[in-house]
Amino acid sequence: MTSPLKSKLCSADEAVRNIASGSTIACGGFVGAGHPEALTAALERRFLADGQPTSLTLVYAAGQGDGKTRGLNHLAHSGLLRRVIGGHWGLAPRLGQMALAGNIEAYNFPQGVICQLLRDIAAGRPGCVTHVGLGTFIDPLNGGGRLNSRTTEELVERVQLRDRTWLLYHSFPVHVGLIRATAADPFGNLMLDEEAVIGDVLPIAQAAHNNQGIVIAQVKRILADPIPPQHVRVPGRLVSHVVVADEADHWQTFGEPFNARYCQAADTHRTCLSDLLPPMPMDARRIIAARACDELPPQAIANLGIGLPEGIARIAAERSLLADITLTLESGPIGGIPAGGLSFGASLHPEAIIDQPSQFDFYDGGGLDFAALGAAQVDQSGNVNVSRFGTRFAGVGGFVNISQNARRLVFCGTLTTDGLEVTVENGCLRIVREGRVAKFVKQVEQVSFSGQIARDSQRDVLFVTERAVFRLQPEGLELIEAAPGIDIQKDIVDQMEFVPLIRQVRTMKL
Repeated sequence: MTSPLKSKLCSADEAVRNIASGSTIACGGFVGAGHPEALTAALERRFLADGQPTSLTLVYAAGQGDGKTRGLNHLAHSGLLRRVIGGHWGLAPRLGQMALAGNIEAYNFPQGVICQLLRDIAAGRPGCVTHVGLGTFIDPLNGGGRLNSRTTEELVERVQLRDRTWLLYHSFPVHVGLIRATAADPFGNLMLDEEAVIGDVLPIAQAAHNNQGIVIAQVKRILADPIPPQHVRVPGRLVSHVVVADEADHWQTFGEPFNARYCQAADTHRTCLSDLLPPMPMDARRIIAARACDELPPQAIANLGIGLPEGIARIAAERSLLADITLTLESGPIGGIPAGGLSFGASLHPEAIIDQPSQFDFYDGGGLDFAALGAAQVDQSGNVNVSRFGTRFAGVGGFVNISQNARRLVFCGTLTTDGLEVTVENGCLRIVREGRVAKFVKQVEQVSFSGQIARDSQRDVLFVTERAVFRLQPEGLELIEAAPGIDIQKDIVDQMEFVPLIRQVRTMKL
């Protein structure tokens, strides 16, 4: 009997020739993990050679790129794209430049919403109904996530259900799914056993198939025997084309060709994971991470954002706390130690890896006991901006889902930036050189986290910096701690664009 896979096998260049102009493409991946690099590179080659296809709509949940040329940067060409609906844009700066220049229609929606919306599209539902995004720039009252004046269609609306206000993110047809797996079997079934994330491969494949579209899968290898049915992540009946990628186009992450620890559980109890993390030097990052770590509840299920919050895991390791907490990533890993840099999204020795929409179901329902996230700008109302700064656009990624729903929330960031240098001498903090840019401003440029909604729901929200700790109060931000050696007026208030509430200020631990 002829293998069903045989008719589906083709090169990447042959596969992308099946993508018609005007199509809507959903692409999977998280940074570089799970991204079908061979397929996006082939689509770029076709467009540069033939000028086809044109006027595509690109949909993706997590940021996919290396900040330079890989990932979705391949698709950032005038004429190739008409519209982009994305979660995080910072790793695909070429796309961000096109959006800010008005060369494409552009939307920024929460990462969790987009991957859940793909599931709703597959199911034929009218859209994704959620509370995530209320009060932010994604709320229709504040622009509906539209990034430029060229973008006019409203893709999200406020609706009333059971005496509550919700957001309805509209469904739309998906014509092409670009996904990645480790291997395909003779039936075209896909397995992801060497991938760092599962992502949203199944919703993408189901959405494209159910809209009479095509699904192109990139794999590392072809198996001679069928995959055990419980291990199949995408059934072969949903897959139109299978491309065996060159090794260079199938790195496990954009940071590493392959790291077995990203898809293997630890051999012993997870306390051994402490040995994987080197100690942190005494600098601003350590001070912030150590103070934020003080807020970790016992037995917490936690999420640590990229950047400064990553240091909390290293402090927890030093304090032998890793056996008592479970670190998770929005990409799907549960347990283990989150990786950083271009391997962010992977976890060293995870206990489990679930699909991305299911992870966000857990987050959105209040499953996180603790979250620590970065904060690029904070204003007097407790609003936080992580997405847009003048001519630079990063996008929100999973930030909105996590910040809006974690039971205990800590924002981590220095008080100022651009040149800040500090040191600790004799138990006191000394500002060697002040940062040139204030991060605590009168009004943030874009509301990624709504202080008003947090106050209305009486959430306990802390802002931890290297020299001060603030708490969100009904009246605004209150200074509650100052580091030893710091002058409150000169080193804190004078470096902010507003005066915080000052009542009883405790000494911050260094």
